[in-house]
Amino acid sequence: MAGEVVLPIPNLELPQHQFVLSKPQFSHLHDNARQKLLAGIEEDKMAPYYRLVTSSGALPLDPTLLESLEKANKEELEKLDDRLSEAEKIEGESDIADALRARANYFTQIGDKEKSLEAQKIALEKTAGLGSKIDMALTMIRIGLFFGDNDLIQEYMAKAEEMVEKGGDWDRRNRLKVYRGLHLLSIRQFKRGGELLLDALSTFTATELISYNDFVALTVISNVLTLSRPDLKKKLINAPEVNQVLPELPLLADLIKSLYDAHYDKFFVALAKVEQTMLLPSRMLSAHSRFYVREMRILAYNQLLQSYRSLTLESMARSFGVSIEFMDNELSRFIASGRLHCTIDKVEGVVETNRPALKNAQYETVVRQGDILLNSVQRLSKVLY
Repeated sequence: MAGEVVLPIPNLELPQHQFVLSKPQFSHLHDNARQKLLAGIEEDKMAPYYRLVTSSGALPLDPTLLESLEKANKEELEKLDDRLSEAEKIEGESDIADALRARANYFTQIGDKEKSLEAQKIALEKTAGLGSKIDMALTMIRIGLFFGDNDLIQEYMAKAEEMVEKGGDWDRRNRLKVYRGLHLLSIRQFKRGGELLLDALSTFTATELISYNDFVALTVISNVLTLSRPDLKKKLINAPEVNQVLPELPLLADLIKSLYDAHYDKFFVALAKVEQTMLLPSRMLSAHSRFYVREMRILAYNQLLQSYRSLTLESMARSFGVSIEFMDNELSRFIASGRLHCTIDKVEGVVETNRPALKNAQYETVVRQGDILLNSVQRLSKVLY
């Protein structure tokens, strides 16, 4: 991307602060979030976004501040309109496209969704270079992420992927991996999203989207759930990019190392802390926190059970630092749903593993999916005939 700088607009930290302020259970985080949200709005002169935030109750309305922001917006837009008019009169197509992009980017910066979308689409039509078009498609994705517009994200994710396949350079391909990865995490596709983030770990440059530390944190959170134990060691624990940042993320360091080292009591404590401090307060992951914690517990139970043909409920409860009653209820629930392959002998207080053979499991999967397909075909035939 020779000579081009990707602007960090809109500021995606701000809707995260707004999200925290909308949750009463995070009252201990409200003062910091309120301060940073207001500072970001003032820095980027975001009058339209300030009106939106105050209407939701996240911030109190300050008429004087709103007036000063609107005045600053008006003055800057007049300059941009004059620049566009001059370009249309005496400059060439490239200068007109530059003026259109500058105007679109300002609407994006101040958080005016409708005007920014309209202006970005006009600028995109007038822009000739494929690289610049990809950058604008990525900006549209960021607008979608900023306002939580999933349809917009999917539309321009597809367009960006199509343009990158036509001839996007190395840097833009890597940026798009991060965009796709974060979007997949937001819709609970942790495996594919984690793979993309892990693939971009050593080449990360998408700082307009997310900070490097937050990127590494999400890479660890997603991949610790989906990687096998050998890959966990190879791709995360031994990764220099992860080791560089983990000292600043002690909770994630405890989570990943206690799971790998089979210190399950420490793992449970770390998982609970990660849930409360990193998952629930996250605008992206909050809705998936319950799912994530459940899947991580199942992962740990399976990891322990794979090492034994049988073990007592008491020893298993002791390994996880919980009561026998809790362990009994937890295992019973996951056994009943088919997530753990074991049985509980309540008389002897023993958990016995009964892992199915791989071929049997594959056979059962084929039969189950075949039944689903046949039922779908039968329903379709009734509609058609």
